Amino acid sequence: MDSNDSVGLAVPELDSHDWFTALDARHQTLLRADSVLRHYEAGAFITRRGEPSAHWIGVHTGLIKLAVYNADGRGATFSGVPAGGWCGEGSVLKRELRRYDVVAVRASSILLVPVDLFHLLLAESLSFNAFVIRQLNERMGQFIATIQNQRLLAVDAQVAQAIAQLFHPMLYPRTSSVLELSQEEIGLLTGISRQRVNQALGHLAELNLISIAYQSIRVVDLDGLRRYGVASL
Repeated sequence: MDSNDSVGLAVPELDSHDWFTALDARHQTLLRADSVLRHYEAGAFITRRGEPSAHWIGVHTGLIKLAVYNADGRGATFSGVPAGGWCGEGSVLKRELRRYDVVAVRASSILLVPVDLFHLLLAESLSFNAFVIRQLNERMGQFIATIQNQRLLAVDAQVAQAIAQLFHPMLYPRTSSVLELSQEEIGLLTGISRQRVNQALGHLAELNLISIAYQSIRVVDLDGLRRYGVASL
């Protein structure tokens, strides 16, 4: 893994996650001792496709994406994960090589839980099992929706759904109504050009679904944003 800085134990950062506070004291102690917080600059690979799944990955600050790229540099993004979200549990659960790249969209602080500790929690903690099962179920639903959106929706609707997906109450519990998200970052999450994203955002703003400021987007009507473009599906 490439990172500019490693800050060691992830004690206060873990305390902010509900699944962690639901654990018993012994499991919390193990996580505090063995989990790590690392910083990655924008564009850095947190883990690459084909590498061993050595950690379960959480986003403390920043924004990351799960994507694959071919030899020509073309890519497909499966999901964006903002602060408060976790990802990669499927690969860690199966102890398989990563099937996708995990990339920092912007400078991000990443929590890393070792694979062996992840499996120990699965074996010993009912609350952790329940969290992981819900996480896998919700992630599967999100991936299905993403594929549907990319194949069937017009560009404006794809942008609307990409923004709305960042407000998933379980996967991304910390998302606020104001997203510090640039047009370029939305393009990286959707695979749509910055210019076309700009047009889509302008149209969504005209419909009073969002308002746009420098390097940020305020969601005015989340329910409307979620419904936009999908009524015909």
